[in-house]
Amino acid sequence: MGQLIVQQFVTADGFAADKNNEFKAYELLDGGTAELEQSQLEWLASVEAMVLGANTYRMFLEYWPTPASAEDAIAPALNGLRRHVFSKTLTEAPWGDYEPATIESGDAVEAIRRIKSDSQGDVVLWGSLSLSEAFFNAGEVDVVRLVVMPVAQGAGRGVFPPDMDTRAMRFLGAAPYDQGLVELRYALND
Repeated sequence: MGQLIVQQFVTADGFAADKNNEFKAYELLDGGTAELEQSQLEWLASVEAMVLGANTYRMFLEYWPTPASAEDAIAPALNGLRRHVFSKTLTEAPWGDYEPATIESGDAVEAIRRIKSDSQGDVVLWGSLSLSEAFFNAGEVDVVRLVVMPVAQGAGRGVFPPDMDTRAMRFLGAAPYDQGLVELRYALND
């Protein structure tokens, strides 16, 4: 059975989206992030599937399965993952020249339980804050990987549901990368 890992890029003051529910902090970095990309590539070897909400899927679709990502070191690994898109409105989810994503239109919590059960490797969720909130509230998130960026924005939307009960997490590790990025890893379920 796979673990559900939520990986989010966050500002130094803890926001995964701005007041408009967008994340533009990455655009403020000046230069490459080769060290982070290498770490991501190594980690993706243990990941079998990705889950995305419809909005994040649309953003990913514009870059990852296109020739624009050809120079990106993680593109082959990311494009090789099994994909699940959670949406009540989409009827199909193409992925460029790759196998299309599976549409999950029923109960999200039941679907993530099935996906985890059917997976030998890990399952990752990127972006998709509403979807991740549902999974946090249902106790289905096993690991959180927060990539903290040297940017402050003062307000926005956090990674965790605002109504989530306080809980301790087990520290799994931390790693600094180029551009002042730091990844923090925590386990939620033991």
